[in-house]
Amino acid sequence: MIIDKIKKREPTAKRINNKVDIQVSKWVKCDTCKEIIYKETVRSNYGICPNCGTYFRMHINKRIESIIDEGTYRRFDLDIETTNPLKLEDYPKKLKSLREKTGIQEAVGCGTGKINGEDVVICVMDSGFMMGSMGIVVGEKITYSIEKAIELKIPLVIFCVSGGARMQEGIVSLMQMAKTTSAIAKLNKAGILYISVLTDPTYRWCYSIFCKFSRYYTC
Repeated sequence: MIIDKIKKREPTAKRINNKVDIQVSKWVKCDTCKEIIYKETVRSNYGICPNCGTYFRMHINKRIESIIDEGTYRRFDLDIETTNPLKLEDYPKKLKSLREKTGIQEAVGCGTGKINGEDVVICVMDSGFMMGSMGIVVGEKITYSIEKAIELKIPLVIFCVSGGARMQEGIVSLMQMAKTTSAIAKLNKAGILYISVLTDPTYRWCYSIFCKFSRYYTC
């Protein structure tokens, strides 16, 4: 029969010449238009999808690099350790894992720098570290930055990338809202310019904190 003479094709997996070398780490998928885009293309386009204009979430270092004049950023040297008020067994392990994965110590980076030659105090949050949630250390760093802006009499810029209070630190994390809001009120009384940039994701309670007395922008 003719069918007996038809040679069976080899499975695709066994074909040597069919191998395609695609490095997964070099590509990223846009959640909006679902296009697979070369990462370098996204970086060169300032973290914006070239197809639909969606903004990708940015790492702290990349955000600072994109907004602060080259060579001018000076991080605040704050030796503050994250506490575990609820005595959760997995919390310290999760923090250690995230620090190794993201290369940052906490969900916010704070320091001074220049934007187009103008001195500023800048705080940048990162959703890659526990969704940018605000715990004791994050609240303390932001409050310190606000007080530093008042002391130096220079503008304050905060990039808010937060999912809200950090539940692993319980009621203590909620207290940071009162502390940062009070500090922002002092900044406003001192007449210091405050710019809040809201990025994805920023929930409502964070909105109320970071937008009070400020000029705010969304992206």
